[in-house]
Amino acid sequence: MIKSKQNSEHYFWGENCDSWILLNSENLSIKLETMPPRSKEQLHFHKNAQQFFFILKGKATFTVDGATFEVAEHSGFHITPNKNHLIENRSDIDLEFLVISNPSTNNDRFAVEK
Repeated sequence: MIKSKQNSEHYFWGENCDSWILLNSENLSIKLETMPPRSKEQLHFHKNAQQFFFILKGKATFTVDGATFEVAEHSGFHITPNKNHLIENRSDIDLEFLVISNPSTNNDRFAVEK
């Protein structure tokens, strides 16, 4: 089946961010997400899931276990399980990316208390 924003389940998360679920199975999740300028998610980790983020538009800033990484458009970033992490958009334009999780992050997201 051909998947797009138009025929995929949509939800909001974080600071007015969008997510479209392109695929969601027990072993694999693929989402298309956008983050508005100057937004970020809460620090968290996954016990089981590894994630690969591929930046389609803009530049993402990741914080992983206290280290900061900037990832440019058309580049990817891999995060292994049990790593405290977050993604943020420090720019003045929308950030658009794919996030691919194996296995799915359903019931596998744990907030890190500040």
